[in-house]
Amino acid sequence: MPFINVKVAGTLTAEQKKEIASRFSDTLFKVASKNPDSTYIVFEEVERENWAVGSRLLSE
Repeated sequence: MPFINVKVAGTLTAEQKKEIASRFSDTLFKVASKNPDSTYIVFEEVERENWAVGSRLLSE
């Protein structure tokens, strides 16, 4: 059972999540023969003020 954890700064629409889930599931099927019905995908939307690159917050 594959598990994918997608973390993004900010938010995604339901349509974007659907498309990302579809593409990840398709890729795992094509490359590793993993059944899309057993692929779990979790989306974590992190507020930009809680995410930094180096010493710079993404909210700056």
